[in-house]
Amino acid sequence: MQTSSFLSISAHAFHKIAYTEWGDPDNERVLICVHGLTRNGRDFDFLAKALAEDYRVVCPDIVGRGHSEWLKVKEDYIYATYDVDMAALIARLDVEHVDWLGTSMGGLIGMLLAALPDTPIRRLIINDIGPFIPKAALERIAQYVGTDPRFESLADVEAHLREVHAGFGPLTDKQWGHLTRHSAHKTEDGRYALMYDPAIALHFTTAPLEDMDLWAVWDQIGCPILLLRGTESDVLPAEIAEEMQTRGPRTQLVELPGVGHAPALMAKDQIDVIRDWLLDTRES
Repeated sequence: MQTSSFLSISAHAFHKIAYTEWGDPDNERVLICVHGLTRNGRDFDFLAKALAEDYRVVCPDIVGRGHSEWLKVKEDYIYATYDVDMAALIARLDVEHVDWLGTSMGGLIGMLLAALPDTPIRRLIINDIGPFIPKAALERIAQYVGTDPRFESLADVEAHLREVHAGFGPLTDKQWGHLTRHSAHKTEDGRYALMYDPAIALHFTTAPLEDMDLWAVWDQIGCPILLLRGTESDVLPAEIAEEMQTRGPRTQLVELPGVGHAPALMAKDQIDVIRDWLLDTRES
């Protein structure tokens, strides 16, 4: 694994984007893995290590998360900024095409990019998100994002993550420990804070939340899609996943039992689903 960074730009300033990279840097098969709203690229360490023999796997920290810079103008935490950042990442990698895996927010970024003319995205894996998100699910997320809690120890951080992200599924103690180590940093007073800018929640609080409808974007996507859904997910209801298979791009659905929002993609069976689909569709 290697870590690196580059400069990208928002409407008001340049900012640093950090990323981790696995596998052969000369491999033309590139998989970009993009995390959820409050998470970071180290969520994909288990997956990236497993795929590194076949892929160059690149896992960015979206701006305001992980080791990427916090934006000075908080109103710039919008998808237009994230799209520009990821276009800059693809240019940085110096490749013509990429495959994309996106969890939740990362899936929405992937959908927006894949829907554009002349997109470099060849295949898209969407982890527990769709073009329609119910208001109730957004309200649940708004209850914890941006609250900026402080913790006395990493054990307290882990207890918080186990509660807030229970939907990740039945992770092992080792996996929860991994997420914890990469989810918090020590503050000047010796306590721990989560590794994201609380201001990423700005757009959850400045206007009343409503259903999010991106069906028009979905219908413009042309690449093949693997859709992963936790059977207990409130963000991707079963009826939305079913409709995603009847319109827009060619979509294969795999449901993961006993998991909510969003599957952590750390378990071997989940990783195998992704690897098999990528290798089976490699020549398509």
